[in-house]
Amino acid sequence: MTDSPVKTRRDGAILEVTLDRPKANAIDLATSVIMGDTFMAFRDDPELRVAIITGAGAKFFCPGWDLKAAADGDAVDGNYGVGGFGGLQEMRDMNKPVIAAVNGIACGGGLELALSADIILAADHASFALPEIRSGTVADAASVKLPKRIPYHIAMELLLTGRWFDVQEAHRWGLVNEIVPGDGLMERAWELARLLASGPPLVYAAIKEIVRDAEDAKFQDAMNRITKSQLASVETLYRSEDQMEGARAFAEKRDPVWKGR
Repeated sequence: MTDSPVKTRRDGAILEVTLDRPKANAIDLATSVIMGDTFMAFRDDPELRVAIITGAGAKFFCPGWDLKAAADGDAVDGNYGVGGFGGLQEMRDMNKPVIAAVNGIACGGGLELALSADIILAADHASFALPEIRSGTVADAASVKLPKRIPYHIAMELLLTGRWFDVQEAHRWGLVNEIVPGDGLMERAWELARLLASGPPLVYAAIKEIVRDAEDAKFQDAMNRITKSQLASVETLYRSEDQMEGARAFAEKRDPVWKGR
């Protein structure tokens, strides 16, 4: 639907998801539900391998929760949809790579949305903040994720002050992978997506499940779960045609042809 706040573009194994809700791409409950449905369909489509999430325009990626909608009765504790706020941060079993192409301001829930991706590319004019403290609420997902992604004291400063920081600082702390000129952001995102789409999808799934499972586990406990066949994606990989294809391609000195099975 052309009037949907969530636009999609599909090209081969890649899905581009664009948040397009003027004026600032803020997310209300209805938009969050659509985003959740979109990412669930991406997750469950065997033909799709990589997703890109971005915002429409050059000024805003996403400022997070639509406070105007909240003032009109859109409950903050309402139903955000299957993937939680923004459709990504609570999406179960998301075993495919997701790239965030941050095209402008990413604050509050918008920064949390970017943090839900696996790789973050940012335009050279992008800026960030977690200003929830100023409106008397908490950046809950960021409070969980940010101290694990960047130095603890920096994360706490950003959470406790709500101050703005530019893309260079974000890159310095390792919050974004690359800074890209604004007019080349989507070209770079698609270049990276095509690289990932050419790779082994079952290996990606195993990597993502291992990383999720091991996040709060001791090393040996995590390894034991792998060796005791307790991670479904790892077992699928070990019994797959793709693993045999990888070995054959190496022996035959050719590029492998991944089938995802």
